[in-house]
Amino acid sequence: MNAPLDTAVDVKAYMHTMGRSARAAARALARSGTAAKDLALMSMAAAIRARSGELLAANRRDLEQARAGGEDAAFIDRLALDANSVEAMALGLEDIAALPDPVGAITGLQRRPSGIEVGRMRVPLGVIGIIYESRPNVTADAAGLCIKAGNACILRGGSEALASNQAIAQCVGAGLAAAGLPESAVQLVQTTERAAVGELISMPEYVDIIVPRGGKGLIERLARESRIPMIKHLEGVCHVYIDDAADPDMAVRIADNAKTQRYGTCNTMETLLVAAPVAAAVLPRIAAVYAAKGVEMRGDDAACRLIPGAKPASEDDWNAEYLAPIVAIRVVQGIDAAIEHIGKYGSQHTDAIVTQDEARAGRFLREVDSSSVLVNASTRFADGFEYGLGAEIGISTDKLHARGPVGLEGLTTQKFVVLGHGEVR
Repeated sequence: MNAPLDTAVDVKAYMHTMGRSARAAARALARSGTAAKDLALMSMAAAIRARSGELLAANRRDLEQARAGGEDAAFIDRLALDANSVEAMALGLEDIAALPDPVGAITGLQRRPSGIEVGRMRVPLGVIGIIYESRPNVTADAAGLCIKAGNACILRGGSEALASNQAIAQCVGAGLAAAGLPESAVQLVQTTERAAVGELISMPEYVDIIVPRGGKGLIERLARESRIPMIKHLEGVCHVYIDDAADPDMAVRIADNAKTQRYGTCNTMETLLVAAPVAAAVLPRIAAVYAAKGVEMRGDDAACRLIPGAKPASEDDWNAEYLAPIVAIRVVQGIDAAIEHIGKYGSQHTDAIVTQDEARAGRFLREVDSSSVLVNASTRFADGFEYGLGAEIGISTDKLHARGPVGLEGLTTQKFVVLGHGEVR
């Protein structure tokens, strides 16, 4: 591991050294076979299990520092590791190892009238810079996905998780070494200097893609300043719309899970929309569940009339990503009004409808322009693991290259390949 750095000059030199090492490692990974990559992943998982005590001790140091700094409960939740989450990191790496290797796959091969065969081969992106906050598990998930997809990566975690990230990165390095792959294929930025981020997003000669995972402020800054293409989403203003053709019990169950299963995630529902004809029947039931779990409810006039104790919602509430036990509730006239609301206030992340009407479900799927659209299921399913992608590098709300949860395929690109038999033009 490199020692922490102190000056902006040192940071620039340090980051460019990392970039050169990553570029060389990416070429080595691109030549590596599936067996070597899978061995590295399995060895990383074994190292994480073997060093679980060290990981948890490092995380406790980070948590103590965060609490001393006055961080809120949602922040602490994102930062915290326990025995189950350490095991989940190991299992995630094993799951990635079990996934098909996308690199080298040729699809769409067709013979042209000239005699040549034209297809597309899936290839690594190269070097990926990942900038993230709070969640130490990203270190393992990102490393595993990048390696399986044949990419080198430079990881820049938040200062609040430095000890945890260092401990996990040591396990990653041990796994790479065990498989005979270059340890520089995964590099953790050791300095907490903000200048390191500025350098990382300004090295297109070394870095091919930037993936930011963090708050809106971080991602907006990177979108403004980066000289490198990004895979990103800004916010998760996610909606559940309960249609007047919804099954009431299903509606209550989904509204509960989408909001309360976990508060601090980007696919947690932030706004509940309820069709007026069923509002009186389902909203008091849902409100009772929220009240029992300590969720603050902010509603429009119609919702407040049906929910004792609800606070009036402001215009800002319809745009809010709370990441907290707070929910905005609006009564709408029907599916047209729900789609209009989502189009105006949503973030194109994840939105769901609860309905037994197939025609309305089809309309919602077609007309809601989000990276994930669900019918009769919780927004919490918008996740790489739940979609069968293995761990995810993040969720993209962009429309080019990758959209939705970004797994292995999203970390590759395609090139045309031509198989000839001596043809000339």
